[in-house]
Amino acid sequence: MGIIAWILIGLLAGIIAKALMPGRDPGGIIITTLIGIAGGLLGGWLGKVVFGVDSIDGFFDLSTWIAAVVGSLILLALYRVFTGNRSRA
Repeated sequence: MGIIAWILIGLLAGIIAKALMPGRDPGGIIITTLIGIAGGLLGGWLGKVVFGVDSIDGFFDLSTWIAAVVGSLILLALYRVFTGNRSRA
């Protein structure tokens, strides 16, 4: 997949992850996209290591989207743990 496809999957996976884990986050659309892209990579890596499957096959494969969303959920949870409950100025 190309870089544009990764950015698109990352954006959508980050939005889906935020919808599944509602709450206030100090990040905007840029952070959502970065968490989604990194989450897709993390989900693909975990799928390969834990389950022994190649979960990042193509843009329209369900396994790609599941891996990206699960990875994004993991990273969003970690992001919330490390940023804490900071208030905006």
